[in-house]
Amino acid sequence: MENMDQNAQITIVTEDGSEILCDILFTFHSDETGYAYVVYTPVGNDDDDDSLYAARYTENEDGEGGELQFIESEEEWEMIEEVIHTFMDELDEN
Repeated sequence: MENMDQNAQITIVTEDGSEILCDILFTFHSDETGYAYVVYTPVGNDDDDDSLYAARYTENEDGEGGELQFIESEEEWEMIEEVIHTFMDELDEN
């Protein structure tokens, strides 16, 4: 897991075209799936589990930006939830 600095943010564009600014909490790569993931929360949320979101992340070839993809399977969501819970437990310990 890679913790992001305090200013790491992304803008999510919803299906209706509105934009939501989000703080990136951390990123990680899963050897199990072979994908990179980003875990984020809308700016101003209190970081409880209900306001955390995750997506697959594919970096552009030039290293500038990338693309988010939906999580497609229940097994993938379960793996991500385990990583999020581990992250939250580590925060609580510190």
